Amino acid sequence: MGLFDQIVSAIDNPALQANTGQLGNILNTVQQLSQQQGMNNSSTEAVMSLLGNHVRSALKSQSADQAQALVNQYGGTNANGAAVNALFSGGQQQQIAQEISQRTGLSSSVIQGLFPVIVPIVLNLLHSGSSQANPNQGSNPVLNQFLDSDGDGDVDVADALRLAGNFLGQR
Repeated sequence: MGLFDQIVSAIDNPALQANTGQLGNILNTVQQLSQQQGMNNSSTEAVMSLLGNHVRSALKSQSADQAQALVNQYGGTNANGAAVNALFSGGQQQQIAQEISQRTGLSSSVIQGLFPVIVPIVLNLLHSGSSQANPNQGSNPVLNQFLDSDGDGDVDVADALRLAGNFLGQR
């Protein structure tokens, strides 16, 4: 089951945090970000996908409980530099921005400026699988899928958001 399938399952499960309003807020924030930066959808999706892979790596280096705590604490749709700093050192941020710049053609300074918005969005998307009753418990199926516990490599934030837009009729 892919990441988007897990999100839809979480929306259908009243015991989990996910709802269509949360998903709509995430999509609206991504669209506003694209417009504010003068980026087209494909550029935004590329940055989200590449940065999402780095978020995944950072969360995988944590215990399940630590990863869930980061998702709970920093997931949102508002810019939050603390979320970026919780996952990446300053040197890592520069390296990641340079890598994404090389792969997308966007300037690394623009990309690094997107981090405080994109990282909380990715974490908010992952928060959708958190338990309503106990959000701190480690059995978040969306987070587990994102971390790709089965090891098949089939994880992409941009794909999940594109499918979410289709699901909500926003694309």
